[in-house]
Amino acid sequence: MVETGHPKAVREMMALGTRNTEARFVPVVTEGARSWQPYERAPTHTHVVSLPSQVIELSDGTKLFAKVALPGYEAGQPAPGTFPVVLTQTSYNTSVGQFVPELGGVNEFLVKRGYAHVVVDVRGTGNSGGNWEAFGEREQADYLEVVEWVTEQSWAQPSIGLEGISYLGITSILTSQHNHPAVKASFPVVPIGDGYRDIVFTGGNVNATFIPSWMALVTGLGLLPVELLANDPAAFVTAVPERLTGALLDFQVPTILKAVLGEPETVYDDDFWRIRSPIEGVDKINVPTFVVGGLFDLFQRSEPLWYERLSGRVPTKLLIGPWTHIAAAGVPDNGLPADGVPDLDTLRLQWFDEYVMGLDTRVTEQPNVTQYVLGLDSYQTATHWPHPELRAERLYLGAENALSQQLPVNDETYQTLQQPLNGLCSFSTTQWTAGLTGQIPLPCLEDNRFSELAALKFELEAPDEGLYLNGPMQADLWVSTTAADVQVAVRLDLVSPDGTTRPLSNGLQTASLHSVDESRSRFVNGEMLQPWHSFAEGERSMMKPGEIRKVSVEIFPSSAFVEPGSSLRVSVNTSNVAQGVPPVLTSLIPSLGGVMSLHIGPNTPSSIVLPVVPVSTLKR
Repeated sequence: MVETGHPKAVREMMALGTRNTEARFVPVVTEGARSWQPYERAPTHTHVVSLPSQVIELSDGTKLFAKVALPGYEAGQPAPGTFPVVLTQTSYNTSVGQFVPELGGVNEFLVKRGYAHVVVDVRGTGNSGGNWEAFGEREQADYLEVVEWVTEQSWAQPSIGLEGISYLGITSILTSQHNHPAVKASFPVVPIGDGYRDIVFTGGNVNATFIPSWMALVTGLGLLPVELLANDPAAFVTAVPERLTGALLDFQVPTILKAVLGEPETVYDDDFWRIRSPIEGVDKINVPTFVVGGLFDLFQRSEPLWYERLSGRVPTKLLIGPWTHIAAAGVPDNGLPADGVPDLDTLRLQWFDEYVMGLDTRVTEQPNVTQYVLGLDSYQTATHWPHPELRAERLYLGAENALSQQLPVNDETYQTLQQPLNGLCSFSTTQWTAGLTGQIPLPCLEDNRFSELAALKFELEAPDEGLYLNGPMQADLWVSTTAADVQVAVRLDLVSPDGTTRPLSNGLQTASLHSVDESRSRFVNGEMLQPWHSFAEGERSMMKPGEIRKVSVEIFPSSAFVEPGSSLRVSVNTSNVAQGVPPVLTSLIPSLGGVMSLHIGPNTPSSIVLPVVPVSTLKR
């Protein structure tokens, strides 16, 4: 049942499970605002006043570095009184954040409107002491001690809003799970949900594009603790060699090597990944949470799942733009405001004004879910995610490379050579480098036709009214191989009448790790729409000669309109190197040199399940 005060839910829909919970039916919100209303509040202060650098000593003796900015009416002089607090915890060095605010700088927009802003370097990064282990248990425990420190400061009210982008957004999510009474709201931008499934081991394949560069970025910025040098030279002398040792011998480099080679405790889903998957603790969150995601973000899979799991328990909103990871952060520009949707500063202000400062902003009357719809190229609102009118529709891969609702009558086989470098120059490269290669003017980074030359392609022409897709997707493909394993890569594209393509989404799955836990998978109107693979070592099953196996590929959620005259393309290949590469010993070597066969027919009904929503729900 939905709690009193929440919009009416007239039916239920199955929510995807996690390691801790099985899939379950949840209420679907069917009432709510359709249009965004403007919100403005003028600055109450004229100056942002920085306090001297702060040191937070933790219970284990580790010292964290913090910057504090307070509202003021003149330079160098904080205004009297106490202030509600915005807390940001970063791994990217607060010293760098002064020049690149997205990495952990002071938000002057909020400070001039009466908030204190605290920015902290997490342990082992920036100017803080300790060793960094990327959301390890000790780091997560630190978040609670940081909140306690904030509440003890003379300028702080016991009312805290958590915010940040990427790593900073993830720390916000994890901090809110401690349920400290002073934490009143959270505004995470592009936060991860499941570290293993979202990015690091998508479909059992290790991400070799973003993850190594991200770890190198954190490590490199951590080797520049310039303010630690100024404040504690002795600590600086020990910090730099400790960080080099930690990176080279203890965590970063060893973790990457173990993942690439296929070391079991790293390559399979276990406690290491459970600890680093914040969505496992989603049911602990009891504060209003506004989630911002991107259709092409690194964590595209989980951002709507946060809304789904929080909806009905706490006030929550979801905004998903047409963004890669860095575009969501506004680099170079996220395109807001647009279609009535305010910019992120305004959205954040209204959220914190309501729940942290205690003003009546009518934020609950804003739309629950706002998504950019590719193809329509506008923001659309809904009362829930998944869309309340979603139905799962299965289309079969058939003769003459068509997609059809009719089960194929005859058996057919399509073959393609297994090679590990597909997708090297595709939109996947732009997505999985966080958007960095999107600045390079190469056609193959935008149009997937080039990366699909060797792919097996199937198309569906849009009906006369068009086709509206909104939600997760699944491909059920019957494959065999002359090798012992194969990576099954699936792309979805919008195809225009002139043949150019526009990327929609993709999925990747190792055949030997095909085992699906149906108790945690999402079903809609009787069709599995989002598989939950277990990725357990004991369930790996190598392919045998002549064996035909069904491989269910999770295709990450999106929202798109296939307009009349265009078509939807499903392409199947044997790798997507930008998204993930097979671990060398466990999967890459057994895959090399093989030929994959895709089987189509009444007994091997290769198909795709799409999240279809009535076109009439679109506002045009």
